[in-house]
Amino acid sequence: MCDYSLEMYASRPARESEKYVTTRFPSGSIGLAVAGDCTTAVCVQYDTKLTLEGLSGDLQSRLGVNAQEDVIFARLEHGAYRDGVKFGNGKEISLQLLGTGVTVSLIPAVVEEEPVSEPSIKAKTPVLEEII
Repeated sequence: MCDYSLEMYASRPARESEKYVTTRFPSGSIGLAVAGDCTTAVCVQYDTKLTLEGLSGDLQSRLGVNAQEDVIFARLEHGAYRDGVKFGNGKEISLQLLGTGVTVSLIPAVVEEEPVSEPSIKAKTPVLEEII
């Protein structure tokens, strides 16, 4: 959602069509915002799939990840900050440790449609008889 440390700011939900950047707000906390806007926090629901781009070389080395990674937005159970991300390799970190300038975008949810069953139509097959 939006970490408690960002509650003093205006906020709004994330949208699939936008890109966000990890931003240091005037309070000192890092959260998601539209690039250049540190007045409105963008809130993401837990368990949302995200793509991170521009992870620092230091983070890549420490976490064993690439500069671009798909992650899941997670509620952390430890530490002062609860908003974090979980990488495919199982490692979790707070948004605070991502640092500033990481680009974040939502991965569109895939809606699986149930197959539509067509009514079975039995066509009448003409019977051909031989006339002798």
